[in-house]
Amino acid sequence: MGDRASSGRTAVERRSERELVVTRTFNAPVRLVFDAWTKPELFKLWWAPKSSGVPLLSCEMDVRTGGGYRIAFGHDASDSMAFFGKYLEVSPPSRLVWTNDESDDAAVTTVTFEEEDGRTLLVLQELYPSKDALDEAFVGMEDAMPEQFEQLDELLITLGARV
Repeated sequence: MGDRASSGRTAVERRSERELVVTRTFNAPVRLVFDAWTKPELFKLWWAPKSSGVPLLSCEMDVRTGGGYRIAFGHDASDSMAFFGKYLEVSPPSRLVWTNDESDDAAVTTVTFEEEDGRTLLVLQELYPSKDALDEAFVGMEDAMPEQFEQLDELLITLGARV
């Protein structure tokens, strides 16, 4: 593993013209990390970057292969922005693959979870339909992902304390 994903640091990198990879090691067992990505009541506690000031309004997830999800951000329903898609693969607790159907340029996202000595290496990979689509997404993600993962880290500490 080396320095590539040392605990507490989020690495965001372009692997190719259309591929973005985000890695981070969380100091929590894989079961907890997987739950935080697949249980709506946990997911909504960390997914919205606090600095954006836009809260997560609703979160519906039918986490199974072929199931769908819908996440809405905003202060109320009239100004909300929705993200939605379907799960192409759900293999607890090691792998999730989903589509992002809110735009034609959206990526297919794969997240893998790998436990080692009670810690979890998480790798999120986004494959975009074109170089331009990734160029556009990369700008926002470079700031948002590390903040989201910080928030996930804090949540996992809380959850770990409860177990």
